[in-house]
Amino acid sequence: MARRIYANMDGIENVKGVRDMLRWSKERRGKKKDLITQIPHAPEIQAEKIKKNTTRASVTWIGHSTFLIQMDGLNILTDPVWARRMGVQKRLTLPGVPIEQLPAIDIVVISHGHYDHLDFGTIKKIGGSPVFYVPAGLKALFNKKGYQKVIEADWWEDFTHAGLKLTFVPAQHWTRRTLRDTNTSHWGGWIMEPEEGRSIYFAGDSGYFRGFKEIGEKFELDIILMPIGAYEPEWFMSVSHINPEDAVKAFLEMNGKLFIPMHYGAYRLADDTGPEALGRLLAEWEKRKLAERSLKALLIGETLWL
Repeated sequence: MARRIYANMDGIENVKGVRDMLRWSKERRGKKKDLITQIPHAPEIQAEKIKKNTTRASVTWIGHSTFLIQMDGLNILTDPVWARRMGVQKRLTLPGVPIEQLPAIDIVVISHGHYDHLDFGTIKKIGGSPVFYVPAGLKALFNKKGYQKVIEADWWEDFTHAGLKLTFVPAQHWTRRTLRDTNTSHWGGWIMEPEEGRSIYFAGDSGYFRGFKEIGEKFELDIILMPIGAYEPEWFMSVSHINPEDAVKAFLEMNGKLFIPMHYGAYRLADDTGPEALGRLLAEWEKRKLAERSLKALLIGETLWL
């Protein structure tokens, strides 16, 4: 039986060929980048406080697209990746909290199947007995790896887990783990709405698209975890990776209350660096004269108590 192939809104595709890769490679050789300066770690992590916490909502940035979120007494991991390498490249910044120091995890949400968002080497080290909420098309892979508590989601599907509402929403991206499985699983973001307290939207990995505005019209979004990195060169990356300026535009279209940037500083997936991405975000924030209290760029390993 033919496998289902997933697609973006409006038929937008990420189609790049050998000529595009050669052009990018040539451009990269002509660029000079500061690869020494990196995104800093928090001076002190709050692992013990987090582990004992069962009542307060919190967000801890582990790095890249990995967060530990605590809400409704649940411990949630987004796209857990503690991998020291991504392909042939070493990780640029260590994870903010050692995985052994995490509390037992109740829920893992996955945005899509790319290796910098789905790492089974990490997953087997997660403590607890989590339920995995994954995009449609990924359940079979999880089952093959030995995980049975897996719930698949198509866009706009929602679920309730111990009172917490989880909704899988669109993104503009693509996915592949092998040469033969391109776009045979879906991609998207997750909205988490507690019974009491502030909602959190984990946007996953996405280019800028009209779906952000539609998501904002359907949900009241308090905290938005938004990608800002891996956008350069933009002629190559823009379909699948949003740049910092468009990330701010999307945040405003969604009427978010607090912007927390992610997807920068851990791996060199494109030509931009972590500090460059953050610098462009801060410049755009200032240019638009937006409130300082509505932006929180976490240090790696930093915890925000809500």
